[in-house]
Amino acid sequence: MITELLQIGGGAVVGGVASFLVAKKIHSANADIYIEQSKAKAKVIEHEAVQLLNDAKLKEKEYELDAKSRYAEEVERLRSEHEKKFDELQKKDENLNNLFKDELKNITNEKAEIKSKRESVESKEKNLIEIEKTYHDKITEADKLIERSAGMTKKEAEEVVLKRAEEESRAEIAHIVRKYESEAKAQGKKNANYILAQATSRFAGDFASERLMNTVNLPSDELKGRIIGKEGRNIKALESALGVDIIIDDTPNVIILSSFNLYRRAIATRVVEELVEDGRIQPARIEDIFNKVSSEFEQKLLEEGENILFDLGVTDVHAEIVKLIGRLKFRASYGQNALGHSLEVAHLAGIIAVECGGDETLAKRAGILHDIGKALTHDFSGSHVDLGAEICKRYKEAPEVINAIYAHHGHEEALSIESAAVCAADTLSAARPGARREVLEAFLKRVQDIEEIAKGHKGVKQAYAINAGREVRVIASAQLINDDEAVLLAKEIAKEIEDKVQYPGDIKVNVIRELRAVNYAR
Repeated sequence: MITELLQIGGGAVVGGVASFLVAKKIHSANADIYIEQSKAKAKVIEHEAVQLLNDAKLKEKEYELDAKSRYAEEVERLRSEHEKKFDELQKKDENLNNLFKDELKNITNEKAEIKSKRESVESKEKNLIEIEKTYHDKITEADKLIERSAGMTKKEAEEVVLKRAEEESRAEIAHIVRKYESEAKAQGKKNANYILAQATSRFAGDFASERLMNTVNLPSDELKGRIIGKEGRNIKALESALGVDIIIDDTPNVIILSSFNLYRRAIATRVVEELVEDGRIQPARIEDIFNKVSSEFEQKLLEEGENILFDLGVTDVHAEIVKLIGRLKFRASYGQNALGHSLEVAHLAGIIAVECGGDETLAKRAGILHDIGKALTHDFSGSHVDLGAEICKRYKEAPEVINAIYAHHGHEEALSIESAAVCAADTLSAARPGARREVLEAFLKRVQDIEEIAKGHKGVKQAYAINAGREVRVIASAQLINDDEAVLLAKEIAKEIEDKVQYPGDIKVNVIRELRAVNYAR
């Protein structure tokens, strides 16, 4: 068995070796064939490469010859252009040289001519100096002759002539002023009436005069005794803390609080009302209620000011100024509430500013703040104008606002449309019928001052203040003043009244000149 296996294995090995030798011989024959084919292809490629190289050398020679030809042509063209431009430059150079020579010749001739003219002018100047000297000598001689013949010096004669010229020109100036003033007044009145009509028709505010007393109703007259207290201790404590006069009379169930300060009177009224509701009336309780009510009022002032500014559309106002705006509610001028007046001025100023092309919001801001100083006059000395301007400067208000504060009482000229609108609105609000009332003595003094100012002018025979001091009628002498001079007289009297008298609204100056010719038939 083993022997058979060995024989079979030996046979397989011999067969495998034989197969390997046959395969190797076949592969060797194929490789020779491939090598011969590759050599043939390589010779073909080499032949083609040589052919391409030769073609490339031929094209290179052609390009080189073509480039040389074009280079020669370009060189020839550039040389031709260069020669042409060189000839042109030579011609221009020759022309410039000729022009320069001509100009040099002209300048030389002009210099000679100028020199000749200068010599002539100098000669004439010398002659003029001599003539001027002779003229002045003649004038001096004539002046001396006139002085001797007229019996007055030159200065005196000049004064006479100037005075005469002034008198003659005054009438002409007055006539011109009268003419243009009439035209300006007509046009200005038309525009002003339109603007004021727009403002007043679009805004109408309520008005109520301020009183100097408040009344507090009591449930019964028994409370009057408790308010007075033992030996008057309660009423003394009330008057001391509140700063008001408490009047208790026979009027049933009523006590009266009197003070010129509306703010203190309002606080006092509220304190007394709370004490009456509480029933405990004693000095310690009075002090507690007073402190509580004062704190509430301060908060209400701030809220009141904020609401007013919100309604007006005014923003970025300092809290202290907002509080002062609320405090204006408790200030009055000639019976007119200061806050109501300021609101009227703000609304009217905004409307007027819009009609005139100004800033409505800025005009409203200036209007509500124009009398802000009145909220401080009870606590600080000085006019409300100065106090208001100072507080607005401190809290960085706009220059137009400060100018309006000064301008509405004539301390400065109005420098903007908004300031002028505030001045007009202030006059409208203060001067309308029923807006304010005035102390009789102050009114009589103002009327007397107006009449004295009018009588103090040359040519005035009599003056009468009428229409509650809103008009002054001036009777002028017909022999001393003509029609044109009457215009100037009215203007001078009006200006002096503006400078010397404080008054609400406008004062009309009416100059009347009348010539009466009287004779008798006998």
